[in-house]
Amino acid sequence: MTILRAACIQMTSGIDVAGNIAVSTDLVRRAHAAGAQIVGLPEVANLCDRNRSRILENARTEQDDPALAAWRELAAGLGIWLLAGSLVVRVGPGKLANRGFLIAPDGSISAKYDKLHRFDVDLANGESYRESALFDAGDRAVLAATPWGGLGMTICYDMRFPQLYRSLARAGAATIWVPAAFTRTTGRAHWHVLLRARAIETGAFVLAPAQCGDHPDGRATYGHALIVSPWGEVLADAGEEPGFIVADLDLDRVAEARAMIPALSHDRDFTPPVLG
Repeated sequence: MTILRAACIQMTSGIDVAGNIAVSTDLVRRAHAAGAQIVGLPEVANLCDRNRSRILENARTEQDDPALAAWRELAAGLGIWLLAGSLVVRVGPGKLANRGFLIAPDGSISAKYDKLHRFDVDLANGESYRESALFDAGDRAVLAATPWGGLGMTICYDMRFPQLYRSLARAGAATIWVPAAFTRTTGRAHWHVLLRARAIETGAFVLAPAQCGDHPDGRATYGHALIVSPWGEVLADAGEEPGFIVADLDLDRVAEARAMIPALSHDRDFTPPVLG
């Protein structure tokens, strides 16, 4: 039996980078004290801001970002794996990326992933989001090697695209992470069911650190950081307040779930439908 103790952080990031670093560092230390070997932070953990001019002014390059430097030092000091769920990073003049980093216990960057799918939606209650106005899109899926097998990196809105999760599982992902800043409106309707579905479809553990509460930039996020088993069971739910959740993942359950429902080996090519 191979057991991994994993933790998901839940926080309310704002427009103050230094404040976000301080809050996240405290929560990661508390999760480590609870025995976590790997800890995940939510989406836009370093800078949560929808104001274009302000976010462009405050964003830094990967090499100069103070949050990434602090989290690399933290991971090395604690000797843990740390998934910096995603950071807002400057990638060129007027260009940003929503980028996740997997940090190894020596503080090195083991893998990085740019969010593939951008959240461009208009909700019935008047909420409107245009991530494409802020962020360049990624163009590749990322599976990172860890002592506990493959780790799939995704971010928030990606969860609505099951083909990404299926590709990660077929490539060997035992855990798939979904750091998020899910809106309160869509979270109430879809968060739990989508994450459980992605776990069931892939036979992988799905872990989703989350933003929660009312943010200084005006957004409201759902919270409920989750850890879900390969059979679709919710192992831990963080509720609506900042904090963290921990669960012991029996990684033998990945092979067991995939043996019982071997759907990953049952794909067939087919002709797409045409109306008419």
